[in-house]
Amino acid sequence: MSDKKSALFVCLGNICRSPIAEGVFQHLVKERNLGDKWEIDSAGLGGWHSGNRPDSRAMKTMQKYNIEYTNRARQIEDEDFQKFDYIFGMDENNISNLKSQKPKGSKCEILLLGDFDPTGDRIIRDPYYDDDSAGFEKCYQQCLRACNAFLDKVQ
Repeated sequence: MSDKKSALFVCLGNICRSPIAEGVFQHLVKERNLGDKWEIDSAGLGGWHSGNRPDSRAMKTMQKYNIEYTNRARQIEDEDFQKFDYIFGMDENNISNLKSQKPKGSKCEILLLGDFDPTGDRIIRDPYYDDDSAGFEKCYQQCLRACNAFLDKVQ
């Protein structure tokens, strides 16, 4: 009887882009009073940062917009492909890796988050190697536009 939907946001290491996307999506769902209708999480393709908090610049960017975030990095697991309705990658490499890792018969739909950005900015900016936080701001803005547009579409 549950019509609860679920979304998983995935990037390479789960400390920059996917936590920002998860935080933004969670915030938008709460603003739209849809909190009880969504299960939301994020993960990385690799486990290098498992158990760590997001990059401090990602946290500062989310805090700037009053987005609460407490999750820690984890690596995507085969069960995620069955558990989540939508799995969002941040770039074409993420999508390629997700599609090759997806077990046969999995229910999830693998989507490029940036495909929902109304400005056409399809690849979510990876700010990991940046010297400042400008790339994190761009990543946030892209996630905000894309997540809003996705929610408008499925709501």
